[in-house]
Amino acid sequence: MIDEPKKTFKRNAGLAEQVGAKAARKLKAQRNATPGVWSGLGVMGLVGWSVVVPTLLGAALGLWLDRRYPGGRTWTLALLMAGMTLGCLNAWHWVSQEDQAMREEQENDDE
Repeated sequence: MIDEPKKTFKRNAGLAEQVGAKAARKLKAQRNATPGVWSGLGVMGLVGWSVVVPTLLGAALGLWLDRRYPGGRTWTLALLMAGMTLGCLNAWHWVSQEDQAMREEQENDDE
């Protein structure tokens, strides 16, 4: 009667080890999975919008300034370029942050 709890404990320990090993394999597979086409399109869309929004805002502000204060200078072109520059810097910063996070995750997986 005393040996039965020991057998049950050993059986449960073996089951827990199997479940733990399967869970670890699944987590590793999820981390190392190749992103799909939709994921790549989503990232491209995010980067694209981070450039487009400041560019359009700059152009809209420039048009408003040109209508409000007509003169020899064209605010639309200047603010369009400023918005595009700001958007490109924003996209570059975002992509570099994501790249750094992926590298750190990969280094942690290698350890």
